[in-house]
Amino acid sequence: MNNKKVKLAVVGIGNCASSLLQGIHYYAEKNPEEAVGLMHWDIGGYLPRDLEVVAAFDIDKRKVGQDLAQAIFAPPNCTQVFHRDIARAGVTVRMGRVLDGVSEHMQDYDERHSFVTALAPEPSEEEVVRALSESGAEILVNYLPVGSEDATRFYAGCALKAGLALVNNIPVFIASDPVWARRFHEARLPLIGDDIKSQLGATITHRVLTDLFRKRGVKLERTYQLNTGGNTDFLNMLNRTRVKSKKRSKTEAVQSVAGERLSEENIHIGPSDFVPWQKDNKVCFIRMEGRIFGDVPVNIELRLSVEDSPNSAGVAIDAIRCAKLALERGQSGVLHAPSAFFYKHPPFQVQDDEAFRMTEAFIKGGFRDPHELAEQTRREVPAAIA
Repeated sequence: MNNKKVKLAVVGIGNCASSLLQGIHYYAEKNPEEAVGLMHWDIGGYLPRDLEVVAAFDIDKRKVGQDLAQAIFAPPNCTQVFHRDIARAGVTVRMGRVLDGVSEHMQDYDERHSFVTALAPEPSEEEVVRALSESGAEILVNYLPVGSEDATRFYAGCALKAGLALVNNIPVFIASDPVWARRFHEARLPLIGDDIKSQLGATITHRVLTDLFRKRGVKLERTYQLNTGGNTDFLNMLNRTRVKSKKRSKTEAVQSVAGERLSEENIHIGPSDFVPWQKDNKVCFIRMEGRIFGDVPVNIELRLSVEDSPNSAGVAIDAIRCAKLALERGQSGVLHAPSAFFYKHPPFQVQDDEAFRMTEAFIKGGFRDPHELAEQTRREVPAAIA
């Protein structure tokens, strides 16, 4: 068993970061038999308790300057608290760069639901890079709001300069952008992304059902996925210009496993509305219409209700440990197997059962160069590639 820590820097101390940090402490008190809710207890000798946040950035005045253990419970965070007994982390949340990390429309909402930008000076790129380097962080975890295109690229650039791997949990395309993928490969740093799949969320459920239609010979004619929630993520996404990449990511995740791609008018997938009283609870409505034997119609309607942030933290805790393994093994560039299994918009879309097998092989060490793996995937499962 490793005695080393997996040292993290986290950008965006919102609900998802809160669930991740709570989970690190929650599972530290468990044994494998009690560890409900994890896909993997042990990855390469690293357990959940081996993760340690050593640097944190945010822009909200209620978090900046606070110890991380306090900041994760500060408004507008509203996720379920399943482990509050967290000792002071000894990590002070630093002021980050705002850039496009806050949508203008959020100024019109009550402070309980929206960001309150701190008055502290924004750091320069050199200051962020220095803070990352001096913290001893190995992996940068991106939890910025959806639509933070410029801010995500800023921090990705800082990760490169500071020598950190990047785990990109939001739908800004870094791992799936060949330019960024090449930059991380040339810097000999791992990269995982983009847009994390929840453990049991709307997209993975929709993908499984779509794949079921295909495998059982049912012709899928039209489908929608509507999502509502009351956290800052859903409030942020009321600005429709910020959700273009989110809709593209979620839509492509479903299209890629369909037997035949649907026309744009027959598929609608994306965030739908902000309902404040739902807080971090996400409610998803899925409808699928198709035809079975004899051209007879069939339809499915499903309602899924789940606490949004713990749902993604259970996946992030595995993706982070995979990035750590890659650092130890000297693997660089996009980690195609974990990206395909854990994320909605990887560079190459792969059927979920195949992505699972690839990721298990990666964890066990039976993994070739990521570029070779991409070529193998392209040859062997061309119908599954976006």
